[in-house]
Amino acid sequence: MRRIPPAGINLFQLIDILIREYEQKSGQAALNLSLGNPDGVPIQAIRELKARFALDPGYDFHTYAEDRNLLKFCEGMVATHSGVRYWEHDHLRAVSIPGIKTATALVSLACGLHLPDKKRRDSFVVASNLPAYDVLGTWSSEYLAGSRVVWPLATADDMRLEVGRLEQALKEAGKDRADLVFVIRPGNPAAVGASREDWVALIEHCLKRGSRLVNDAAYAGLAGPDNVTLASVAKEYKDLEWLELYSVSKGFNDPGARLGAAVGSKDFIEDLTLVKGNTESGPVPSVMAAYATFFQDAAATKNALADLRGLYEKRLRYVIPALSAAGLKPACRTSAGFFTLWKAPARVFGKDPAKSFPDVPPHEALNRLIIAETGIVGVHFLAPAVDGRREPLLRYAVCTDVLSPEFQKRFEEGLARLKPEYGSL
Repeated sequence: MRRIPPAGINLFQLIDILIREYEQKSGQAALNLSLGNPDGVPIQAIRELKARFALDPGYDFHTYAEDRNLLKFCEGMVATHSGVRYWEHDHLRAVSIPGIKTATALVSLACGLHLPDKKRRDSFVVASNLPAYDVLGTWSSEYLAGSRVVWPLATADDMRLEVGRLEQALKEAGKDRADLVFVIRPGNPAAVGASREDWVALIEHCLKRGSRLVNDAAYAGLAGPDNVTLASVAKEYKDLEWLELYSVSKGFNDPGARLGAAVGSKDFIEDLTLVKGNTESGPVPSVMAAYATFFQDAAATKNALADLRGLYEKRLRYVIPALSAAGLKPACRTSAGFFTLWKAPARVFGKDPAKSFPDVPPHEALNRLIIAETGIVGVHFLAPAVDGRREPLLRYAVCTDVLSPEFQKRFEEGLARLKPEYGSL
C-alpha cells in the first residue's frame, strides 16, 4: 500500500507527460522551452581532467569524500562564483556538497527544526519565495512538518526581493519572525538577480529578528555583472548566520557531476556539516579534484563561464523579442540565467483554454492548449496572492537550440497564430 499520496506529482514530471502526449499525437518533436537543465556538456578541458583523476590510483580520489576539500576545491568554487576569499575571514567557512538540491533538503534540519523540544518544533518557521523551484518549501513543510510562510514575488516589483512583502507575509501569518529565510537569486522561474541594496535590506531584517539566511545561487555563474552574490555582502556582517549555495550544474553544463559548495558563517556551516554526515557521503572525489584543478587557471575558468553565458544571451536575444512581438507581456526582466517569464493571457488562438481543458486549473489549461496547437512547451505557474490576486505565469527557457532554422520556422509559425488576449484567466 502506498504511504505517500500519488496525487502529489511534480510539476516537471507533468510537463514531461504533456511533451510525450504531443509528440505521440503530432508525430513531431516538441519545441521544448520547458527544460531548465543545460542542453550541453562540460568543455573538453574539464572532461579531460575528470578522466585524469578517474584514472589516478590515488586513494583519496576514490573513497568517500565526506566533507573534505580536495585540492582546495571550495576556495576555487567560492571565489569563482562570488569573488570572496572566505579563508581570509575567521568567521567564515565552506564545505563541499553533492549538489544544491540535497543541501537544500538539509538546511531546515541544520537550523534545528527536528530538535526534540516540541514547543520549538511547533513554532519553527521557514519563509521562502513563491513562485519558485520549491524544494525547500516541500521539505520544510510537507516532509518535516514545519511552518512555512510564503514570501510572494510580484510582477509589480519586477519579481525582486521586496523585504516589505516578507514582513507583511509574516504579520499576516501571525509570526514575529522566521527561523530561516530562504531565497533563490538569480531566480527560477524569475531570472532576476539581486543588488547590494536588496541584500542589505534582507540582512538587516534577519539580524534584527535572529533569522538565518540562505541563498540558492545555482545560476550565479550565468549572471551578468549586475547580479550581486549574498556572500559578497554577508561577509561584512560577523553576527549574521547565513549560507550561499553554488553548483557546477548550470555554470559549467555539468548537472551530472553532483558537485557544489556551501559558504557561510562558521556555526551555520558546522551545523550543516553535522547533518550532512548523517545523510550523504559527499561529492564524487575525483570530480571534485578535477574542478579544483580547473579553477587554478582563473583565465580558463572565466572564459568557460563567459562562453556559456554568451550562448544563452544569444538565444535570449532571439526568443524574448519573438515572444514579445507575438503579444505576450513580460512578468519581469531576464537579467541572469536562461529563463524568461511571462504574464499568462486569458485567451489564445481565439479560444478559452478552460473550454478545451475543463478538468485542470486555468493556467495549466492555457499551457496545454499552446502545446497542443503549436508544440511550444513552457511551464505554468500560479503566483501566490498579492493584493488579493493570484497571477498566472508562463516560463519559457532557452535550454535548446532555438537558433536552428528548423526550430525557428515552426516557432514563428506557432507564434503567428497565438494571438494572446489579456484579461482574467
